[in-house]
Amino acid sequence: MTAPVLVSAFDGWVNAGDAGTAAAEFLIQDAVEVAVFEPDDLFDYRDTRPVLTFAEGVVRSMAWPSVTMFHRSQGGRDLLVVTGTEPSLGWQSFVSTVADLAARFGVTELVAMGGIPWAAPHTRPVTLITTGSTAERIGLESDHPEGELIVPGSISGALELSLIERGIPTVGFWARVPNYLGTRFGAASLALLERIDLHLGLGLDLTELAAAADAQRVHLDAIADGRPDVRSMIEQLEALVDGGSTTSGEQLASEIERFLRNRGDGDFD
Repeated sequence: MTAPVLVSAFDGWVNAGDAGTAAAEFLIQDAVEVAVFEPDDLFDYRDTRPVLTFAEGVVRSMAWPSVTMFHRSQGGRDLLVVTGTEPSLGWQSFVSTVADLAARFGVTELVAMGGIPWAAPHTRPVTLITTGSTAERIGLESDHPEGELIVPGSISGALELSLIERGIPTVGFWARVPNYLGTRFGAASLALLERIDLHLGLGLDLTELAAAADAQRVHLDAIADGRPDVRSMIEQLEALVDGGSTTSGEQLASEIERFLRNRGDGDFD
């Protein structure tokens, strides 16, 4: 591999709207597995339960939570993508193992991605929050949290710190996902992939994803039109966004806490 880049995305916390993992699913198409991590070392199955499948009452299969690292070449770049379910056990040993692999493969950069629940309407373009190992990595023009930010930790954050300690620079792109959605939000994954494509110069073909995101927008609009309470809320969010707002650490922490308290199912929570 030549100067590979490590991309990370994990299901669970910091993955609102499945933004990061859906983007990772796109990146690992036609990719090759290079490492599969032992699930018994990473998961408490009472907390992260495997999925059991029956067919006409007959036990057929058990799908276990997993984390895998893949390799793919794209646009003249080597990508290593580590993705899967956020571990519930062994965080420090896991991120140390991933950092060891990164050093062995000669990784030059970590790009983390995910979704943050936000008071944002689905009717406006998805915006991203950028984090990084240094202010220079974030960039003066990038939208980033103002002031000090204290939030619940994630495996993505632990991995970033582990690589920083190895001298590997990092950058994170986090899509603002409408906090009233209880479903996968294609526009967020698309925004992440567009930003990563720009950052790494991969030349990704995102035409189908863009069409799917547009179709979902039409679907969500139709649902909202049939629910006056939802439509009113969306109009208030549109006015807030159109009026301009900043990303304060206090606001971000508040949105995250509300997201953790009020998870739900369906298109709209």
